Amino acid sequence: MAPIPMNLKVLLPYGIFVETSGVSRIVAETRAGAFGLLPHRLDCVAALVPGILIYETAADGELFVAVDEGVLVKAGAQVLVSVRRAQAGADLKQLRHQVEQEFLSLDAQEQNLRSVMAKLESGFVRRFASLNHDR
Repeated sequence: MAPIPMNLKVLLPYGIFVETSGVSRIVAETRAGAFGLLPHRLDCVAALVPGILIYETAADGELFVAVDEGVLVKAGAQVLVSVRRAQAGADLKQLRHQVEQEFLSLDAQEQNLRSVMAKLESGFVRRFASLNHDR
């Protein structure tokens, strides 16, 4: 008896990035390394690190999605991957280049934003402490 293929959904904060059925295998990356999912594997949850998610269907063959950190949940034949950012591509070299361009520039923007927020927070705490001290 052939195993029932999996259904894969890659979710972003603003919508569904990939939704496909008939998935025969999935390879994802965690801090412990890459691991594979087959249709008959037990249910699991895994914290994903930025990397390449690989999945295979009979109709399309092997497909690649670059994902940011997130969570993978397998429950029965359903596999949900929830990440902040994702990019699809057929050529791994081109996908890597796209990821470096987009994800690294966003990381720089996030670092600048965090720096500004830290300055605002420290200024607020200083002013609040001085108001409390003046009483």
